[in-house]
Amino acid sequence: MCFHMNSSQESAMFTFLFSSYSSLSFPSRFDIYRKVPKDLTQPTYTGAFISICCCVFMLFLFLSELTGFIATEIVNELYVDDPDKDSGGKIDVSVNISLPNLHCDLVGLDIQDEMGRHEVGHIENSMKVPLNNGHGCRFEGEFSINKVPGNFHVSTHSATAQPQNPDMTHIIHKLAFGEKLQVQHVQGAFNALGGANKLQSNALASHDYILKIVPTVYEDLGGKQRFSYQYTVANKEYVAYSHTGRIIPAIWFRYDLSPITVKYTERRQPFYRFITTICAIIGGTFTVAGIIDSCIFTASEAWKKIQIGKMS
Repeated sequence: MCFHMNSSQESAMFTFLFSSYSSLSFPSRFDIYRKVPKDLTQPTYTGAFISICCCVFMLFLFLSELTGFIATEIVNELYVDDPDKDSGGKIDVSVNISLPNLHCDLVGLDIQDEMGRHEVGHIENSMKVPLNNGHGCRFEGEFSINKVPGNFHVSTHSATAQPQNPDMTHIIHKLAFGEKLQVQHVQGAFNALGGANKLQSNALASHDYILKIVPTVYEDLGGKQRFSYQYTVANKEYVAYSHTGRIIPAIWFRYDLSPITVKYTERRQPFYRFITTICAIIGGTFTVAGIIDSCIFTASEAWKKIQIGKMS
């Protein structure tokens, strides 16, 4: 015996079988999100007000978390190490200093350190710019120093003839070590002497700047590292004499390296943590708002019963 069904009957049979299979495979008793019929709920003005406040509050928290997720966090740490081992034991130095009362022919840079280096009148990668119609000079230079204690100083020692009364009053525009870092939210003394003004000092005085150089590493989100150096500074000025008379003044930069390295690392909040926070915001806000609404509704119903005398 053969049975023939049209298309509508076939569709109804398929729907019946699928629904029967679904009910067998996924029993409704496992549903933890039970549905309440809409006609059993009661809207209130208080609930509407709390709902609006709840949505505004959640939006505010969501935007705050989104801003924090997009923004880059900079974490710093300290450790003992030489971070730039590929530098060959050298540190790049950049100096820019003005001496408004000393002729450029007299200005020179001398470098010496504990490894035996002693260079008088360093001229490589340096430039002298006349100031005050040639009566003054601005000295700019870039050079390398060894990673050992030493000093470099601006003086007249390399001049062919020494002046009688050299005026070492000066303004330091820049003194920086290593790569230049221009990163927001990173506070540091990368150019601690920038802007130092000694124009009102004794013209015949020497100036000593004692520097403690701190290696600094900056690592961006891509893992690229840049190596720079911060430094602290103390200074004094004095007129020096020896048994032969007054010593020729100079501007001394005496440096020593700290074994401590400062590392700044860019980090961004993980996506899973962002999702977890958003879920906590939504769930927590709904829960608290529901408790507040339930308390207000219960208190309101109790007050109504008291008014009509149903509660003793």
